[in-house]
Amino acid sequence: MNKQSMWSWHFSTAALVLIPVAVGINYIGKLIAGMLKLPLWLDSIGTVLAAMLGGPIVGALAGAINNIIYGFTDPISFVYAITSVVIGLVVGILFYKGYISSWGKAVVAGLIIGLVATVISTPLNIGFWGGQTGNIWGDALFAVVLANTESTWLASLLDELVVDVPDKLLVVLISYGIFKGLPQNVVQLYNNNDKVETLD
Repeated sequence: MNKQSMWSWHFSTAALVLIPVAVGINYIGKLIAGMLKLPLWLDSIGTVLAAMLGGPIVGALAGAINNIIYGFTDPISFVYAITSVVIGLVVGILFYKGYISSWGKAVVAGLIIGLVATVISTPLNIGFWGGQTGNIWGDALFAVVLANTESTWLASLLDELVVDVPDKLLVVLISYGIFKGLPQNVVQLYNNNDKVETLD
């Protein structure tokens, strides 16, 4: 990412190509999680990787487009586009600031992203789905907390928290691992100043 233009809407061709690639990676992650019946989503690996490489705007666009595409077959995804956008923005900012530059920092960043996603998604869960996430583990906790406290907000917050934090932690670690494994000439494609496309 060109650090002099973190918020630029002028993108290199490489950055524009990265967006559909990120959406594809998100799909693969979600597919693997579903096939293995994991209590996680793993559907934002591409968004996080795009934000690391291309910056917060590219990450946010990848997240939004991802949810819009999912939404045509699963309308629930439309609702959570805002969460995906915020994830892309926050990861891009953290990476720009140097807060995802080692495995230890990636762990901290993953926890931060998980908490941010929880804060954004909990009101959406309450507004659209009565507070539940659709995740079997989280919703089991939701039922227990609701029965004992009669607080939909607390139950929904904990429902989202127990799924989002481990999910985003793993997602950030996987994304950072992919980033570290990329050839340097690929990473350099996103560090140059050759902005040949614009979306403004």
